[in-house]
Amino acid sequence: MAKTGLASRLYRGEADLNIVGRRKLWFGVAGVLVLVAVLSFAIQGFRLGIEFAGGNSFQVPASVGTLDQAEAKVNAALLAKGGGVEVVTAQKVGSTSGEYYELRTAQLSAEQANAVKTEMAQEFGINADQISGSQVSEAWGSQVTSRALLGLLIFIAVVAVYLILRFEWRMAVAAIASLLTNLVLTAGIYSMVGFEVTPSTIIGFLTILGFALYDVVVVFDKVQENTRGITANNNMTYGEAANLALNQSLMRSLNTSVVALLPVGGLLFIGAGLLGAGTLKDLGLVLFVGMAVAFLTSILLATPLLVLMKNQDPRISAHNKRVLARRGAIARGEVAPKGTPRAAVATDDAIDPEAAALAGAAPKVGARPAGKRPAGTRGGRPGGGGNRPGGAKRR
Repeated sequence: MAKTGLASRLYRGEADLNIVGRRKLWFGVAGVLVLVAVLSFAIQGFRLGIEFAGGNSFQVPASVGTLDQAEAKVNAALLAKGGGVEVVTAQKVGSTSGEYYELRTAQLSAEQANAVKTEMAQEFGINADQISGSQVSEAWGSQVTSRALLGLLIFIAVVAVYLILRFEWRMAVAAIASLLTNLVLTAGIYSMVGFEVTPSTIIGFLTILGFALYDVVVVFDKVQENTRGITANNNMTYGEAANLALNQSLMRSLNTSVVALLPVGGLLFIGAGLLGAGTLKDLGLVLFVGMAVAFLTSILLATPLLVLMKNQDPRISAHNKRVLARRGAIARGEVAPKGTPRAAVATDDAIDPEAAALAGAAPKVGARPAGKRPAGTRGGRPGGGGNRPGGAKRR
């Protein structure tokens, strides 16, 4: 006996979830989330790392005390010699030479940086040569940002060409719209959480591009398979065929996303959270959020948007009307369901020609309406038996 649980029906593609039919709900939710993300950009902005905002970085041995103690002493040194500049970020970093604390500040002049380094050595009671420092200009971050945006534009252009050649332009538009929504929502969460934007963040954003499009292409491949030649029959609308494709590929997309999210979740929650590897949290967060949002947008946004655009196609629109008209005619008894024996529909009531035509079951040209034949006829000729006028015999 077949199992009827939700998980079993998902694996068989028989869950019959009405995803496409509720597209207005998904579009509304996506619109609200995008608005919240844009407001976060405008109000809170992003917490730029030293590579993008410019600044100084100091590294001190972890043996000087806890991270909080090290940050307090560096702030004291900055207050005395750094013109009131404070520590922006502080994290514990490990290397082959041992563990140390990396503390980043706003931009300091060369004289201020040397004075702060000397003051820090006195605060920690160590030699000044045990403290290393570096300075980063914001020009480097600007260059990385411009290169990343250029790479994003080239990537989108190449993907659009591929999707148009592989599928069609409407699928390309839906996939790119889903991708851009994914990027905006991921950036919005990053902005609201307040994690520092570093080069690892940019790498994470570029990484989720491929994952997001992979999910969409998997679903669109099944949609194309289900809708190929759909106008040749009147059993299913385009939206219903696309919704069936979503149900059939839902479990595959879910399994792929879960398998991808497990190691990223371990990187974020265990590596950055429990073990304190602060350098992993910026990369881990953008990957985790981006992959999770990619699964949702590929299912709830890309395919419903595709159906919305396809329904504007006159050919698909006419097909959908035929399907709905046929169902209405069947419900009224004006058209027999497909597969019904011909003898079962031979009644005294003639088929409504208008309903039959819309339903794709219009009678052939020259055919007589279904009904009783005149008495004394046989084989469609008067007189029966096909006798010729004047009693002429068949030769």
